[in-house]
Amino acid sequence: MKRIGILTSGGDAPGMNACIRAAVRAALAHDLTIVGIRRGYTGLAGADMIPLSRTEIRNIIHLGGTILETSRNPDFYTKDGRLQAASAIERMDLDGLILIGGEGTFHGASLLAADADTAALIGVPGSIDNDIYGTDYCIGFDTAANCAVDAIDRIRDTARSHERLFFIEVMGRTSGFLALESGIAGGAEEMVIPEEETLVARMSERIRRGFAIGKKSAIVVVAEGKTPGISFDLARRIKERLDLDSRVVVLGHLQRGGPPTLRDRVLGSTLGIAAVEALLDGRSGCMVGEVGGKVSHTPLEETWQKKKTLNEDLRRVFTVLSE
Repeated sequence: MKRIGILTSGGDAPGMNACIRAAVRAALAHDLTIVGIRRGYTGLAGADMIPLSRTEIRNIIHLGGTILETSRNPDFYTKDGRLQAASAIERMDLDGLILIGGEGTFHGASLLAADADTAALIGVPGSIDNDIYGTDYCIGFDTAANCAVDAIDRIRDTARSHERLFFIEVMGRTSGFLALESGIAGGAEEMVIPEEETLVARMSERIRRGFAIGKKSAIVVVAEGKTPGISFDLARRIKERLDLDSRVVVLGHLQRGGPPTLRDRVLGSTLGIAAVEALLDGRSGCMVGEVGGKVSHTPLEETWQKKKTLNEDLRRVFTVLSE
C-alpha cells in the first residue's frame, strides 16, 4: 500500500472534512501518498484528482460540506460506468480508495469490486439520516439533529405565544432517526416517521386532549419521507378534525450545512484514521463504523442490503414523554 485516494459521494454531511483531514494525516504518518478525488464517482470516472498534503487540509476541521465536493452519478449504476472508473483507478495508480458516503455510495462500491479487480475499497459512513447499517452513528447526524433541536426550541417560543400547533419537517427519506432524537430533545408532542403508519385520527385526538388539559401549544416533528413537504397535507387533514391554527416549517437542506458539532468532528477524525489503518491491515470491501464506542468493520454488501432499525429504547422514551 503506497498510494491511496479519498472521495466523498452522495449527500454532503458536516464532519466529512474532519474525516478527510484525519485520513490525510494518518496516510502521511505512514509514508503513504494520498490524493483527493473531486466530485465523487463523477470525478473518479474522469480521474479528476488533486494532491493532498498538510497544506490542503489546514483549517478545514470546522468547515461543513466537503472540500472535495460531491455528486450523484447515475452512470455508476451501469457496468460501463463502473469499468470506466476502474480504468481511471488504474491510471491514477491507486492501491486503495476511501469512500465517504451512504448506502448509494457503498452499493456502487460493491458493484465496482464485483466487476473489476481494482484497488482495495474502504467505506466511511457519512449521512445526516443516520440510516446506514453497521454503525451506531454516521458522520453528520449529530450536527443535523442539533440543528433540528435549535429550530424546535425557537419555534416553540412562537407556538406558545400564539397558542398554535406547529409541524416541523426534518430530513429522513426512509428512516426516522433524525425525527426521533430531535423530537425527544425538543420535547415534541407527536412524531411522524417512515417506519410507522400515520394515524391522523389518533394523532388529532391526542393533540385535542393536550389542549383540553391546558397546553398552550404543540409540536409535531415530521420526517419528510419520500415526498418532502408532506407536512402541509398532514396539517390540512388535522385541521379538518380540529379547529386549531397551525403552521408548517420545513427545515430542508438547512440541516446539512454549518460547522460540525464536537461529536461529528471526533467521529469523522476517528473513522478517517480507521479507514487508513484498515487499508494498511490489508482489508478491502468493508466499511469502518462505530458500534458501542469501538471501531467496527462491516462488509459493504451488508451496509445497503440490511436495514438499520430504530432504537426501541429511544422509541419508548418518546412514547412515555409525549403522553
